[in-house]
Amino acid sequence: MDRRSFLKTSAIGGAVAATGGLAAPAIAQGRRTLTMVTTWGRGLAGVHDSAQRVADMITEMTDGQLTVDLKAAGELVGAFEVFDAVTSGQADMYHGADYYFINQHPAYAFFTAVPFGMTAQELINWYYHDGGREIHDELGQIFNLKSFLAGNTGAQAGGWFRKEIRGPEDFQGLKFRMPGLGGKALGKLGASVQNIPGSEVYQALSSGAIDGTEWIGPWADEKAGFQEITKIYYTAGFHEPGAGLSLAFNREVFESFTPAQKRICEIAALECHQWNLAQFLTQNGAALQRLVAGGVLLKEFPDSVWDAFGAASQELYQEYMGDDLFKAAFESMQASMRSSTGWIERSEGAYRRQRDRVLG
Repeated sequence: MDRRSFLKTSAIGGAVAATGGLAAPAIAQGRRTLTMVTTWGRGLAGVHDSAQRVADMITEMTDGQLTVDLKAAGELVGAFEVFDAVTSGQADMYHGADYYFINQHPAYAFFTAVPFGMTAQELINWYYHDGGREIHDELGQIFNLKSFLAGNTGAQAGGWFRKEIRGPEDFQGLKFRMPGLGGKALGKLGASVQNIPGSEVYQALSSGAIDGTEWIGPWADEKAGFQEITKIYYTAGFHEPGAGLSLAFNREVFESFTPAQKRICEIAALECHQWNLAQFLTQNGAALQRLVAGGVLLKEFPDSVWDAFGAASQELYQEYMGDDLFKAAFESMQASMRSSTGWIERSEGAYRRQRDRVLG
């Protein structure tokens, strides 16, 4: 049995055991109620909004032929159990961050964020025009999923710390919450990395179970209340320069839709991606001003720390290159970034620098 067959069999087999109590989609007179499970606690700023947005869009655009019933994390299954619930067919769809599922396949990280990876604009360029969507779909064929990008946080912050980070050695023994490949890279610097669902992070930081955390950015972080616990905030991180969120259907459920319904789901996901990105970027500036007014100290990691992040990330990537699909995704991402960034930097980048110079 090859690697992909093994992964598919083990993932779906485990999912049936874990989620056997869920109900199949309700179908009556051509109208269906689809159960969406999510990795987000109800009300989490931005990310839950994104899940609710795409659920509502699908319901409205199909005139209720497909009615999406959203279940937040913990209401039906736990945040990290949604993948198995949907692959098994025990839930119809999930909304979440695909890097939570790198244990199913490490290439899923590319559809949220990877260390020193793509900005939000670069991600959507790659996804729709440089092969990213096809790789996402290849993963979906392994795990019985049909996935779309359906949200983006923009560039995420480096995180909240109880003490200032002056050099790479300050990560040694630090208990820090960071999912995905970024967390694995941080672990190479000696950090004790925790993968904690978003709705549980405040309590973990408040209780001292962790020494620091990344979450998203100023707006979502302010809503979460981390500034009540510590005032040290690093505003740029290496781990999520443009984190995508995904909508994933059980593939058999998706294939049962009419052509029009399939297209509506795709369009709703893309609309949600752009709406959610604009939501985060609109809210972050004002939230940052409020945090500073409340005494939060804005910090940037020194170059020695960035260098350590880079070395750890390169080492980590090499460990996964034996997987053909991961390697293909990595090389495809790199090629797309080189292609699109060259023009973005010379056009928009140059314009922004001149605008800042001229207008002060």
